[in-house]
Amino acid sequence: MKRLFLVMIAILMVIPLWAQEGGSEKGFSAGLNLGTDLLPNPDTGVMESWSKLGLRPDLALGKFGVGLDLTLRFQLYPDPNDNTKIIRVYEPDWIPQAGSNVFDLYLPKILYVRYGLREVDPIYVKLGSISDFSLGNGLIVSDYANTRFLPDRRIFGLQLGVDGAAFRVPYIGMEVLTGNLTKFDVIGGRVYLRPLAFLGKSLLGRLQVGATAVLDQDPLLYFDNSSNTYASTSPAYVLGADLTLPLLTGQLISLVSYVEGAREMNDALGAVAGIRGRVLGFIRYGAEARYFQEGFIPAYFDTNYDLYRAERFDYIQTTPPGDFNMGWLAKIGFDLFQEKILFTAALDGPLAPIPSVASDNASAYPHLKGSFFLKEGLIGGISFSGNYEKYFIGRADSNVFADLINPTDAVIGMDVNYKTGATLLTLHYTYKWDPSKNSGAGGFDVSSSLSVSVQF
Repeated sequence: MKRLFLVMIAILMVIPLWAQEGGSEKGFSAGLNLGTDLLPNPDTGVMESWSKLGLRPDLALGKFGVGLDLTLRFQLYPDPNDNTKIIRVYEPDWIPQAGSNVFDLYLPKILYVRYGLREVDPIYVKLGSISDFSLGNGLIVSDYANTRFLPDRRIFGLQLGVDGAAFRVPYIGMEVLTGNLTKFDVIGGRVYLRPLAFLGKSLLGRLQVGATAVLDQDPLLYFDNSSNTYASTSPAYVLGADLTLPLLTGQLISLVSYVEGAREMNDALGAVAGIRGRVLGFIRYGAEARYFQEGFIPAYFDTNYDLYRAERFDYIQTTPPGDFNMGWLAKIGFDLFQEKILFTAALDGPLAPIPSVASDNASAYPHLKGSFFLKEGLIGGISFSGNYEKYFIGRADSNVFADLINPTDAVIGMDVNYKTGATLLTLHYTYKWDPSKNSGAGGFDVSSSLSVSVQF
């Protein structure tokens, strides 16, 4: 074991020399990754530390790019009572487990394949990990991600956008999403029209009329239903429409106005009217007036949807539409020092007191989402990213300010990086509330990893 450790150290010392000599020609680069992940034991489910050794080649040619994630996770001398067994490979990475197939395992070895960039190119496509995909103005799909199970499991998804302007038909466009290409569980898209596009870049020429539809064919896909917590399942779906009009499009000041409405599978309705934009180029803002029927879940497909899809499905399946209630949303953010520092925060809630009796109605409670990024270069080789999302503020503790920092019903993530030369040290940590744990009483899932990677 000591010899292996010394070999790894030697590799870390030698590869930076290759990097200095060779460089990255024609957009090719690769990284060697060494570290540990906290993963469930395939036999017992107990969280254990597993070593990893990975290679991540990356090729970029113009608008096209592809990256691979070839990682081997293992334990050295896994049985302290048996020195004849030197290594144990983490089998769930290579052998299909219950409910999975070879495509679930081997497609995610492709880290990503992309052509073009969203909001930059009229045609773009990305396959692989999805981190922040929204449709329309976010009432139905808001910052959807299929990365919630990392580092345990990587999921291979698709996002695609086509603007008819690329074919000299600026009157129509579309965006398409699927969270998992091997399952086609979450699939959806938005088609939009610019009915007055013949007016060019004038105010009315920028008007968009959109229609959104999203379907989850298997809401219990990632939920262990061996205890028959949920008697049955059926597809969950949300339909919606929107009007979006960019009023100001300057670099210093921008302003987009919109209205959007949606209907969920239990016939509950929701509608928003809002604005968003920038001030002085670096300050981001947004505000909404909201009108939701009881039983309606705003941003049904959000960042943490894969974590809470079973609970949301159960709520929407068992809750008929109720009374309408007014609500609000406010967003603020900024990016400084040429986007070396980025901060965003969004807070929404009802225009009504917090329920005196605990409820599963998400729109009856305040909800907070925030993120902070410090990019490399401002403080030497240090970079940092952190995110915090808290649902049902005031349900676990009637003191809203105390409950705001209570990790119950929250998802917390953090990445700390330190780069020196071609070597990058990364610490990853995620703390997630899981309402299905402890027979429905709830509990926490913790995932972490520590790695050293070398780019060459």
